[in-house]
Amino acid sequence: MINTVLFDMDGLLFDTEPLWGVSMLRVAEKHGIPITRERFKDTRGFHIYEVTDFWSVKYPWEGKSSKEVAEEILDDIIALSKTDGNVLPGVVQALKMFKAHKFKIGLASSSPVRMIHALVEHFGIKEYFDCITSADEVPLGKPHPGVFLHCAEQLGAKYTQCVVLEDSVNGMVAAKAARMKVIVVPEAMHFEDPRFALADAKLSTMESLDMDVIKRL
Repeated sequence: MINTVLFDMDGLLFDTEPLWGVSMLRVAEKHGIPITRERFKDTRGFHIYEVTDFWSVKYPWEGKSSKEVAEEILDDIIALSKTDGNVLPGVVQALKMFKAHKFKIGLASSSPVRMIHALVEHFGIKEYFDCITSADEVPLGKPHPGVFLHCAEQLGAKYTQCVVLEDSVNGMVAAKAARMKVIVVPEAMHFEDPRFALADAKLSTMESLDMDVIKRL
């Protein structure tokens, strides 16, 4: 019986996904790193520290280290998310629903832990989560299942008791690799991606999520 829900963050809780590109381009330009939006595909799914490590090999620059550049990007994305980001429709409703049904609620994101805490506190939803974990805390990020398995372990939940809410293909693959149920809520431009057929359910918005969806899993 499912009694645990694990949420992704970027693109699922908050509309911060496109803001990453803004921050990465802004900081890269400052340091003379020749990054374009087209080149983002080379590091899709990487942690931000892996991204700047990759840049340092492919586009070496003078001055700050790759880690320092990553920290600058983090500072920028956190500040930008607070001013330009929002909680996505249906998120608070879903959190309240799971809390009312006494689910264990976890957050398992690829974003760095300091960004996660900064945003859930800023947007006033930290109180809903019994556990917050980051891919920083495991050896490999999504699509590896480590962050979901680690979060479930911290919650004292069995993988068969968990449902994951995700917006990305990599996140969905990670959840399925963890042998958990997964509901995807893709952004509109990727909604018809055939790879989402792997999910147990697909919703156009979190506003469509109710306990009937959970019971059908």
